[in-house]
Amino acid sequence: MKKLILLTLILITLSCKNKETEHKIATVEPVQTMVTPFVWEGANLYFLLTDRFNNGDTTNDVNFDRTKETGELRGFEGGDIKGITQKVKEGYFTDLGINAIWMTPIVEQIHGGTDEGTGVTYGFHGYWAKDWTKIDPNFGTKEDLHELVNEAHARGIRIVLDAVINHTGPVTDKDPVWPEEWVRTDKQCSYDNYENTVSCTLVANLPDIRTESNEDVALPPQLVEKWKAEGRYEQEVQELNAFFERTGHPRAPRFYIMKWLTDYITEFGVDGYRADTVKHTEAYVWEEFKKECDYAFEQFKKNHPEKVLDDNQFYLVGEVYNYGVSSGQEFDFGDKKVNYFNPPSFQSLINFEFKWNSKEMNYEELFSRYSNVLNGDLKGFGTLNYLSSHDDGSPFDANRKKPFETANKLVLSPGTSQMYYGDESARSLVIPGTEGDATLRSFMNWDAIAKRKRTKEVLSHWQKLGQFRANHPSIGAGTHQMISASPYYFSRSYQSGAYKDNVVVGLDLEKGKKVIDVSKVFEERVMLRDAYSGETATVENGTVTINSDFEVVLLEKE
Repeated sequence: MKKLILLTLILITLSCKNKETEHKIATVEPVQTMVTPFVWEGANLYFLLTDRFNNGDTTNDVNFDRTKETGELRGFEGGDIKGITQKVKEGYFTDLGINAIWMTPIVEQIHGGTDEGTGVTYGFHGYWAKDWTKIDPNFGTKEDLHELVNEAHARGIRIVLDAVINHTGPVTDKDPVWPEEWVRTDKQCSYDNYENTVSCTLVANLPDIRTESNEDVALPPQLVEKWKAEGRYEQEVQELNAFFERTGHPRAPRFYIMKWLTDYITEFGVDGYRADTVKHTEAYVWEEFKKECDYAFEQFKKNHPEKVLDDNQFYLVGEVYNYGVSSGQEFDFGDKKVNYFNPPSFQSLINFEFKWNSKEMNYEELFSRYSNVLNGDLKGFGTLNYLSSHDDGSPFDANRKKPFETANKLVLSPGTSQMYYGDESARSLVIPGTEGDATLRSFMNWDAIAKRKRTKEVLSHWQKLGQFRANHPSIGAGTHQMISASPYYFSRSYQSGAYKDNVVVGLDLEKGKKVIDVSKVFEERVMLRDAYSGETATVENGTVTINSDFEVVLLEKE
């Protein structure tokens, strides 16, 4: 009996100890790993023409009888929102390290075409608005845009739309001019001073919105007629009444358009706007637009807390044509200088200078220059760098003879990088038979990606650099420091709160064994990984040794 009692006590004790151990194991705190923050100042942004990227729905290719024969690459080619979503789902953007997509305007375009000596042109590019309140059926539907935003956000990719407040679309036989109190058509810009850049039409037959006006205006009769025919007139008027009552703004032309544009934020949760033709509109317009965008973004977050990605503010980047970082925060019109950053308007401006810097400077000159500018004159703001675009007729490498150098300079430079669709696949920017900017806007070369070995090699290089950039905000938003000139190595460092990010990069290296001094960046015995080759090595005596057949090294903590 005593033995039985003793055995029972032993079992009870063991059971208690086991439960105590289980409890201790269950309450052990997990190791905290810092999540890589998304930083707009160092984002990897992909810019595409909605109509020229990917055709996801062939049933919407023709609308409004846009069937006239056009000039080369001057008609709709079939690209749409569904096509972009398809590539998001396939992982194309994720593989490329893209964490933001900017797409050309998707609002309903003029129904007719123009002919200015280059053949008939339709509004495939999105900059010829007819109705800001509706998505052009050639691009898709509201449901398509909801799906795109949701699928992109699920993968940590932000969506940036394109805002046009400066002008309507051209006048055609199907698209009457807006009322005189809405637009001016009599004075064309000469661009020789501030007034002759702002209060005028950009080109002939592109009606200029009277953005300076504070006079109440009625809705254009063509919109009233259109909305009534579509059965949504009362709803649109009700929403406009609520907007003007809330804001106290006069019913002036610019505020109507701001209301229509910010609806895409409150309804779909888009993350940013690229503002078109910024310097052709009064500077205070963009302060007003920022305020309305910020309000709309906060309303979306408040109404959809489950869809909030992070605490970043709404992103506004401006196109001030010919602005470059050499100008700092001001743009000079000749008779007047304007700061588009402060008072608060834009977080960033497109940098038209970057392609020239890239042609004239080696890697170190380029990288150190931009690190100094962004940590100096532009500290607290950003720059959007590009090497090719939809309307820049002098790209860095039009014939795509230097796709690897293009990637290195764009993706590894401080600042936000803007990949133009096809940069990563060497899509040619010289298309026979085209005139003007049409040569920059051919359809995405998916066939070359699928079939050509050289294209696959180019794409692989862009993917490796892009993913490295996306994983390391120090590349775009950090501080640059050269380690050695020959062989060329540099470091980037970034810190925000408790988050720290340090990397070492080498370019134009010899193939084979590479002994790299990392003593000023990484501690002894730390395991490092070369994200380009996949090789790993431990820091010993301040150095790591990487043996690879590549000319690039991208070192990060394993």
